[in-house]
Amino acid sequence: MNETRRTGGKPATINDIARLSEVSKKTVSRVINNSPFVKEETRKRVEAVIAEHGFSPDPQARGLAFRRSFLVGMIYDNPSPNYVVNMQQGVLDAVRGSGLELVVHPCNRASDSFLNEVRAFIVRQKLFGVVMPPSVSEDDRVVAILKEADCPYVRIASVSLDEPACMVVTHDSRGAARAARHLAELGHTRIAFISGPDTFRSSHERGRGFAEGLAEHGLALDPAYIRRAAYTFESGVEAATELLALPNPPTAIFAGNDEMAIGVMKAARDAGLDVPRDLSIVGFDDLPMASRVWPNLTTVRLPIRDMGRMAAEKLTAGLRGLDPATLVQPEVDPFLVVRDSTAAPGGLAARR
Repeated sequence: MNETRRTGGKPATINDIARLSEVSKKTVSRVINNSPFVKEETRKRVEAVIAEHGFSPDPQARGLAFRRSFLVGMIYDNPSPNYVVNMQQGVLDAVRGSGLELVVHPCNRASDSFLNEVRAFIVRQKLFGVVMPPSVSEDDRVVAILKEADCPYVRIASVSLDEPACMVVTHDSRGAARAARHLAELGHTRIAFISGPDTFRSSHERGRGFAEGLAEHGLALDPAYIRRAAYTFESGVEAATELLALPNPPTAIFAGNDEMAIGVMKAARDAGLDVPRDLSIVGFDDLPMASRVWPNLTTVRLPIRDMGRMAAEKLTAGLRGLDPATLVQPEVDPFLVVRDSTAAPGGLAARR
């Protein structure tokens, strides 16, 4: 029997493939999506029929068969556009060639409509799964919505908040401690810390790690040298301007992310200070801009793109027949990248 008679003169459908392979449509769908729950003999038979008839599944039909779209969602509330773009690139690295696409949903956790908007996004898109960077990843209310919708997810956070299969842990406190040791070893004692928002767990973890690193050298964070900011360039400028106007200003400032650290650089220049002779500055994240400003920024490297990739790989592990809880992935271990924005205390310290 030729192909035209078998398929009625039309392109083969998933029903045709199921009939010709003598299996159910669900089994064909599992073969198409590389499900591990298909016998090897059956898989080969279905794949042979698919190849013989040049069958190419329609993405929308695939989604309907699973009552899911082939969209990976990224839900985020992060004020740093550079962070968000790097995270997106990592997710795209993981899903490229899989038939999955990325759809992003920026949101505002402080909004009264936040949870309703997130729920509508998840239900409307029928998402294959969701990647959540901080601080959305830290919100258990969002996790409850995802579980209610039976939607897989992976959280990226500074500490473990869930089962290993659902987590990429970034250990922010370790990186902050390394920043503290660096400044202390250079000889700084008047050291300030500009934190991110209270609503971010990373703000607290970076502050905790920084204090612990200073304590190793017999130093403590003076409350007068602590400022709460918003992980934005503008808030970094404002916080640093206040610190540098103190009667006895700091000779070093650790900013909770690179956006704020570059804001500190501007405040220093506005005050007529030389970096690093008068003021040493350390950031966190090692965004591309860190090596493009002058002086190049000393910062803690957090592999943001890799973090997005790792999260998406866990999310899509089932498509490759893998258990996400057992994926062998590199440890996310922030480390210090020393550049030109830090040095031993000089100008200000020598004059006071």
